[in-house]
Amino acid sequence: MDSPVTLEHDGAVTTIAMDDGKVNIFSPTMLRALHDAFDEAEEAESVVLLTGRPGYFSAGFDLGVIRNRPDEVVPMLRLGATLAQRILSFPAPVVIGCTGHAFPASAFLLMAADARIGADGPFSLGLNEVRIGLALPEFALVLARHRLAPAAFDRTAVTGSMFDPAAALAAGLLDAVVPPEELHQAARAAAQDLATIDRRAHRATKRRARAPVLAELGAAIEAELTIPVPAAD
Repeated sequence: MDSPVTLEHDGAVTTIAMDDGKVNIFSPTMLRALHDAFDEAEEAESVVLLTGRPGYFSAGFDLGVIRNRPDEVVPMLRLGATLAQRILSFPAPVVIGCTGHAFPASAFLLMAADARIGADGPFSLGLNEVRIGLALPEFALVLARHRLAPAAFDRTAVTGSMFDPAAALAAGLLDAVVPPEELHQAARAAAQDLATIDRRAHRATKRRARAPVLAELGAAIEAELTIPVPAAD
């Protein structure tokens, strides 16, 4: 099967695009491919532009795994949580071009990025876990508290209410909203602009500014998503 993730290096920017032909579910396969793509971008020391397919950035974790393959749930959640952690601490700027719907786990990545440009349209963005019978994990709450306006955080986390792109902008889930046909150009321009900043200063300042949330996020991941090793007999 072809990879659901493609990667393109162009100057100082690496574009990582998700496209599974459907709604860009965060399956274990998709998440491993994203980690591999970020490995390559980090090795290239490039700015990252992460994007999706028209209409969908991602519909989040694979519910088929959650409901039917219990042994795979924690490893899949850990892949998603550590991807958000990686974006939050990535040594180069990370821009997201949000091509449409983004919920629930894909909103974690939006909250971890350095800049996020969204396509306007009839799209839903936010944390809808409680609407589908799931409690938000602590690592997701850490990211949401870090990024969202307090009232918006409480609303989407506790009630599962979703935002359209304009409301997502007000909530802090997006930084700008543009017509869909302008999204790629606007997101690429943002990535190219961030490629001009001093990389050493960016890394050091990101590490300092986000140290508390990164520590809290790491602790939450280890507490929630570490598979216990059975004690020896």
